[in-house]
Amino acid sequence: MALKALCVGINDYPIANADLRGCVNDAKAWANTLNRHYGFARRDIATLFDADATKAAMVSGIKTLLAGAQPGDVLVFTNSSHGTYVADSGAHDEGDHYDEAICPYDSRKHLLVDDEMRELLADIPKRVRLTVISDSCHSGSVTRLAPGLTPDQRVARFINPKTLRRPVIDDIRNATPTPRDLPESQMTSLLVSGCRSDEYSYDAKFGRKFHGAMTYFALRALAEADYQITYTQLMIRLRQLLDDARFDQHPQLEGPTSFKRRQVFS
Repeated sequence: MALKALCVGINDYPIANADLRGCVNDAKAWANTLNRHYGFARRDIATLFDADATKAAMVSGIKTLLAGAQPGDVLVFTNSSHGTYVADSGAHDEGDHYDEAICPYDSRKHLLVDDEMRELLADIPKRVRLTVISDSCHSGSVTRLAPGLTPDQRVARFINPKTLRRPVIDDIRNATPTPRDLPESQMTSLLVSGCRSDEYSYDAKFGRKFHGAMTYFALRALAEADYQITYTQLMIRLRQLLDDARFDQHPQLEGPTSFKRRQVFS
């Protein structure tokens, strides 16, 4: 049984006023947790930070992660970055008429849209357990801050699509259309996302370090449970912690019920 991971974190963007502070910390924290508590060897955990996390590098990294996967393998892809949305090209039938997207380092020219992610993950062999953890925004228009908190303390991980250039739209039009609203029971992976599609995921300071709020509290929930917890239990506790801390985001767990009931990263 192979244990492999790809952890991506992007703080530094070549876009005015788009830099974040907690994404690289997120990626390093996930890599350390997988290594120290779940048996993943350092050599089997790939990382991409900042300028190295271009769209091409991310796609290549995901393909490498999935290459040669066999039944029983445990694979993890974590991404902490900005997210955005753009109008659906018309070739697809997205219910809300928008394509959700991860913003790589070179997002002024290229996005990793949801159709492309589905295509990348479409051919995972049966009984390969892939967990995707996404701590980024996927929709929204105006940054919302919790009452009494300043922008220095909480920042939405969202890039306004109006700042993106024409090549991004071309990427979306060239993406292969894939079926929508696939029943969770038929999904080939488990998705842990930082918020609903109409919400923000926040970048915030906890003590002396910045993290994504979802990542910070997910890691806290794992530690509280001595790293022995199911995905369903993790999601319940994660939502409680975010609500207690007054973060206006609601993490989501999507995938087969049998996968949700498994111990995390097993």
